[in-house]
Amino acid sequence: MDLSKAFAEYYKTKGAQSQLKENADKAKEQLADRFATLKKLADDIEKIKKEAQDPVLSESIRAKKRSEFESKAQEIRSLERDINEFRQLREQQLQTEGMQQRKGLYEEILKVVNDKAKADQYDLVFDKSGMGAMGLPFLIHAKEGTTQDFTAEVIVELNKDAPAGGAAAPAAEEKPAAAPTKPSTKKK
Repeated sequence: MDLSKAFAEYYKTKGAQSQLKENADKAKEQLADRFATLKKLADDIEKIKKEAQDPVLSESIRAKKRSEFESKAQEIRSLERDINEFRQLREQQLQTEGMQQRKGLYEEILKVVNDKAKADQYDLVFDKSGMGAMGLPFLIHAKEGTTQDFTAEVIVELNKDAPAGGAAAPAAEEKPAAAPTKPSTKKK
């Protein structure tokens, strides 16, 4: 079976991806707000720096502006650290959330595959979308007639409880490739 296709066409995958994108968009907005604050501080500090160097102002006012400049500079450094920490934390949270979603979906798909394999008495089920250690297809050859791709049946089972209009219709069945083999009934 094609596990990638099952993932892609499972209606819950689309919902999980949508939720993850929504959370990523919220994080981008929060980050953009922090950058806007940082830009405002940078503009303020530039103005204060010019005032601190203005020879028209008295020395006491320029000293006060230099002190204000140092304070704002510290605030900027603190905000930059906050932005970096926020970015790292949110990226880690989004990555963890995505992994948890994929794990949950995988377990649901695996249950349907296992039920199908038991019902049809398959000895083995291969993921024809899977890649080996060198990034090449895992299963290179299977004798014609020994394989049956039941991806479409798994997708139908996964999407049977999809809300109206939410389930993707499975794509047309492809020519069988590397997939499970049924146990042989012939004795050798």
